[in-house]
Amino acid sequence: KVRVKVIGRINLLPQNLQKLVEEVEKATQNYDKHFLNIAFAYGGRAEIVDAARKIAEKVQRKELKPEEVNEGIFEKYLYTSHLPKQDPDLIIRTSGEERLSGFLLWQSAYSELCFLDVYWPDFRFIDLLRAVRTFQKRKRRFGA
Repeated sequence: KVRVKVIGRINLLPQNLQKLVEEVEKATQNYDKHFLNIAFAYGGRAEIVDAARKIAEKVQRKELKPEEVNEGIFEKYLYTSHLPKQDPDLIIRTSGEERLSGFLLWQSAYSELCFLDVYWPDFRFIDLLRAVRTFQKRKRRFGA
């Protein structure tokens, strides 16, 4: 049992796919042990702008005071707000590219990064083990 969530600007999908996404998300919404997040039309900057817009709308409707806005409140409006833990410990980037390309900008602030010179379709279990082993050798400082 896996909770499925599509993150990103779903409104860019054709209407029939938006309906399908809604049905799948609704059918799996009560699963809370395993999560599958599918990023579609996702950009970290867009996610932050969308969250800021939602907060601004709440402030404008006087449902939220500006001084109440903090990191915790902000995170409630991110695409990943449904996750029990929003900040990934490890982000694995495939393809040999050594950049995040705007992926999870807010959430990745203290994540460890592992860049692998393998393309996603060729990613194997051994590659995952390699990334985890690299992660285990690191001393996490969380920005310190």
